[in-house]
Amino acid sequence: MRLRRMRLRATGRWLQVSEVTQTVHGDRPARKPKAPKIPRTDMPCQPAAQRAANFEEVTLGYDSDMAMLEASRCLLCKKPKCVLGCPVGIDIPAVVRMIAAGDPAGAIAKLKETTSFPAVCGRVCPQEEQCEQLCVLGVKQEPVAIGRLERYAADWEFAHGTTGEDAATTPQIAPRKGKHVGVVGSGPAGLTCAGELAKMGYDVTLYEALHKPGGVLVYGIPEFRLPKAIVARECEYVESLGVKFKMDHVIGRTLTVDQMLADGHDAIFLANGAGLPSFMNIPGENLNGVYSANEFLTRSNLMKAYRFPEYDTPIAVGKRVAVIGGGNVAMDAARTALRLGAEVHLIYRRTLDEMPARTEEIHHAEEEGIVFDLLANPTQIIGDEDGWVKEIEVIDMELGEPDASGRRRPVPLEGSERRIPVDVVIVSVGTNANPLLTKSTSGLDLTKWGNIVADEHTLATSKERVFAGGDIVTGAATVILAMGAGKTGARSIDRYLQGEPLLTAEEEEAVKGPSHQTAVAS
Repeated sequence: MRLRRMRLRATGRWLQVSEVTQTVHGDRPARKPKAPKIPRTDMPCQPAAQRAANFEEVTLGYDSDMAMLEASRCLLCKKPKCVLGCPVGIDIPAVVRMIAAGDPAGAIAKLKETTSFPAVCGRVCPQEEQCEQLCVLGVKQEPVAIGRLERYAADWEFAHGTTGEDAATTPQIAPRKGKHVGVVGSGPAGLTCAGELAKMGYDVTLYEALHKPGGVLVYGIPEFRLPKAIVARECEYVESLGVKFKMDHVIGRTLTVDQMLADGHDAIFLANGAGLPSFMNIPGENLNGVYSANEFLTRSNLMKAYRFPEYDTPIAVGKRVAVIGGGNVAMDAARTALRLGAEVHLIYRRTLDEMPARTEEIHHAEEEGIVFDLLANPTQIIGDEDGWVKEIEVIDMELGEPDASGRRRPVPLEGSERRIPVDVVIVSVGTNANPLLTKSTSGLDLTKWGNIVADEHTLATSKERVFAGGDIVTGAATVILAMGAGKTGARSIDRYLQGEPLLTAEEEEAVKGPSHQTAVAS
């Protein structure tokens, strides 16, 4: 064995690696040396003790050297399976190649061919369960950090602008078609659908119930994970495409869907989300100091309660907070309460292995000092003589056989009840569809849970000219899945308004592009 020096393609750095040689027998060539294994590039973060006391972004992003080094790990697969895991069909290999070659302008232009919000998706989408899960490199090593590279390209665009040579990121707008579409909800599904339709040449009006656009991106995700300035920038981008925003419009109250159709909308896309909180129906949930995670995060995020008294929307947090649940929303609520000065207990009835929150978020929460009370399930909330929370009672659990979700079912251990002193309880056990819009709309079929029934491939509803997508159809899901629904809805509305038949399932797959088809074929 001898040592040789190798230059990394992307960075120009030199590494000393071992080169295996062998004696040549006859005409047999020497063994080709193996390429060095490059470890996955860590993303810089604020130190845990520092970030636990502020609302600034936790992860700091790659610089150009880090991004190029990470991109150089890509195997340049002939049949890239990573594309299969992307709900909006991004040409991931092309983006990664451009970053590896030092061309972030080309990478962001390629991203924006298929996604309107790379800065958002690069931060909050569960890439480890989607594109990165299918990365071929991940079979033997850690997968390429696709999400971090997407964020790098988006942040590069913001830092450098889109003028001159970079103007390729500004999309082509088709000539006006003279038809008008209304989109309800300015979350990821609504913003995506509105933007896509505007690029196709439609006049689009987007209706939002709250006073700021962004939906769950603004009120549901904390500043330290997704800065509001980034969401505002993405909303401004959609507005620059010609979409008109109408804030403070509660569809079902300010206007109904039927009125919108009568007032000149040729089609409507419903993307109003599933924002009605669920509770556990245990004694004490009506005490003062009990929040749904939706209310707690909305007060903090949208009303800037985390900057009280500069903004006069206080949150009564107290000294000890219990957060019930194990998803990303529970994690967001717990980490927000921690930053507001509380000791936080996260109560979850299974173990860390079954916890549905992103691994990165769990890791950050542990580093910051969240106390995990696992294999515990609340049975009641106890109040004081003034009606305020003072304790939460839990019962210990053990895991039994797997349930319908594939996770082992938690089973209570009789006689193991115990109490935890707390001032505030935040319940994060899921959401349902708000019935305000659906109850005021005639001819709209609903599921038994109150979600809108929409065709799986076209998103057409039972009501003529009305399409629906995102959480109002699927229940709570990811940002990128909602974006995928927005793109599908825009395609279907375009075909419908042009008098063309809606796409079949096979045709819907075909429009996702050559990279997606190649991945499917493999």
